[in-house]
Amino acid sequence: MTAARRQMHLAAHFPGVNSTTVWADPRSRSQIDFSSFEHLARTAERGLFDFFFLAEGLRLREHKGLIHDLDVVGRPESITVLNALAAVTDRLGLAATVNTTFNEPYELARRLASLDHLSGGRAAWNVVTSSDAFTGENFRRGGYLDRADRYTRAAEFVRTARGLWDSWTPDGTPRRFAHHGRHFTVEGEFTVPRSPQGHPVVIQAGDSDEGREFAASTADVVFSRHTTPEAARAFYADVKARLARHGRTRDELTVMPGVSVVIGDTDAEAQEKAAEIRRQQVSPQNAILALELVWGRDLSSYDPDGPLPAVDPDPDADPDSGIVRGRVRIADPLAVAAKWRALSEAKGLSIRQTVIETAGRQSFIGTPAGVAAALDAYVRTEAADGFILVPHLTPGGLDDFVDRVVPLLQERGAFRTGYTGTTLRSHLGLAEPVWED
Repeated sequence: MTAARRQMHLAAHFPGVNSTTVWADPRSRSQIDFSSFEHLARTAERGLFDFFFLAEGLRLREHKGLIHDLDVVGRPESITVLNALAAVTDRLGLAATVNTTFNEPYELARRLASLDHLSGGRAAWNVVTSSDAFTGENFRRGGYLDRADRYTRAAEFVRTARGLWDSWTPDGTPRRFAHHGRHFTVEGEFTVPRSPQGHPVVIQAGDSDEGREFAASTADVVFSRHTTPEAARAFYADVKARLARHGRTRDELTVMPGVSVVIGDTDAEAQEKAAEIRRQQVSPQNAILALELVWGRDLSSYDPDGPLPAVDPDPDADPDSGIVRGRVRIADPLAVAAKWRALSEAKGLSIRQTVIETAGRQSFIGTPAGVAAALDAYVRTEAADGFILVPHLTPGGLDDFVDRVVPLLQERGAFRTGYTGTTLRSHLGLAEPVWED
């Protein structure tokens, strides 16, 4: 008997304030207007995607003490937006990124449970952490959390939230709840009955050893950054292998790398479009910004069309008060600089060309048929269970993919031809959490 064909999962990420989004394109629209969120969400639902994914921004990033130009449009609060989208979608999952460092379990569990009820069981929570004092300045407690405690607090936060969600019986009876832990003490009664899918789906995106272990022990979906076949398969195998020691099976965690797609009528046309998108994403300004993020120095006097700096990165640069603030820190800037120099020297690249070559390259480029085959191969060879698409345009960046690639995936038997359930857990093939008395 032939084994059932593996079908992929698809999700859509609303582009945030970063150089992935090409704001200069005349087709680009507002990042604030509800119509932009609605267009992308409706497109994702038309394409039968599992969920729509919003990032979080708790502080506007700064460059040399000024708010970075790409951030001046602002960052709406994600659960508020998703509550509105629940009214204009029927099946699409709604995933909010919410930080465990600057929130409290009771309040957040209540907001997520409310979204799950309003949407009929389509809520998800992307769990993120922070030890960033710069972001913490926006909050009463500041940057108080030691970096080593990020995941211990996050794990206790998720356990507490799940305990609150379980404090109502399936037949609608509330029970008193009490949690006493290192980070939280919560006692009382939860105000929201058990949600339509039991618990909102939990997503996680950390790639460190701690992050992978947290995903294996806690998450339903892991958002991976690995998009080359070898790295993706290694990450997939590593995370899936960790599940058994937490009493979980391989099917209980869905691995979905974030990817970008560029399609054309021919491979040559797709490559040309991809190259132009990369030139738009990495403007001269963005090239110097990317360089300063690695070097930790003011490099504004350098020509983006000139060579890389001869000076090494500053190993003592303070990430909380440096040239660029509010971005993810570079773990080993000296190693990154050495890699960039080797590439630049080998290919004769300028600063801007080097950044184009190294930063956020498109994952899948080709004809619709070629892209469909490549995505299918990733899933069949266990490099991923599916993909979170990150378009370069807001809000129409998914239109071509849904119109031209999704039908080919369906023809291959690699993707659903209709929703078979109403909740996000049903889309992902996840069982509802078992309620225990």
